[in-house]
Order: sequence, then C-alpha cells, then structure tokens
Amino acid sequence: MRESKSESIDINLRPPQAEDGASVFQLVAHCPPLDPNSMYCNLLQCSHFAGTSVAALNQDDLVGFISGYLIPERQDCLFIWQVAVSEKARGQGLATRMLNDILARPQCADVRFLETTITEENRASWALFQGLAKKLNTELHTKVMFDRKQHFDNAHDTEMLVRVGPFQ
Repeated sequence: MRESKSESIDINLRPPQAEDGASVFQLVAHCPPLDPNSMYCNLLQCSHFAGTSVAALNQDDLVGFISGYLIPERQDCLFIWQVAVSEKARGQGLATRMLNDILARPQCADVRFLETTITEENRASWALFQGLAKKLNTELHTKVMFDRKQHFDNAHDTEMLVRVGPFQ
C-alpha cells in the first residue's frame, strides 16, 4: 500500500456485502505487498465480518476495503486483517477514514484496543497505524507475532503485532 498523490474522488463508505467479495479479491490482488486470500475468504469477510469491515466505493467501483473482527476472547480489541486502497484512491487519507468508520460503529462501542500485524518493510501500513495512534492520543506497541522461521517456514516475512490503545 504505497501512498501517492492522486486527484480527489468522491468516495462513500458502507459495510461490505457478500456481493463485494469478488471485487475485494481483485482489489487485494492489485495492492502488493498484501497477501491474497481465497475468494471464499473474501466472501466470508464481506458477510460474517461486515459489521467490523468497510467497503469504500467511488460510484460502483470498490476503491478501498478493510477487513477486521472483534477478537473472540477479547471483545475490547478490534483486529484489522487487511487494509487495501486502490491506486486511484491513494493520497486522500482513505485508510484512516475507513478505520474511523469501523471504530464509530455500534459493534465497536466497547473497543479500547486495535491490533494488526505488519511486516517490517510495509512502510505505508506502519505510517497508517502510527498516525492513528497519534490521532487517538494513545500508545503503539509492537512485538513479533508470527516469526519467519518459527511460523512461516521461511516462506513469508515476520509479521509484527501492532497494538494501538487504550483509547475511548
């Protein structure tokens, strides 16, 4: 997710719908370094996790998507799975706007922490979550969650757990 300055476009946010699954699959495929999921996974994100995910549309074109869920054992923690913003919608603060949209929903009324994982070289994601912590006037802590050797058999970079919070 590399930020670039682009012409401002009209974007509307809404909870995703199952019909968005194929578009999410295509969007993620065009947003390296994001890991692609199966289309079935994207369908589940758009249906089972619609209340904690968001679709960003420019007319009928999906230009942004965030998948997230409340951690079952910790209902005060929202885990953000992926943040995808199309090339034409970058540079407009869309990712932050989408995160704020999710956090403002009734499902997230008790959320005091946000977690995600980020590989060390994903500068755009680091900037997004560092900026969010600053805007929420809270802390950001990191530690290894999934190690390259121990968990990924050297087939994927280490994923750092990023924890933002506590916040209101």
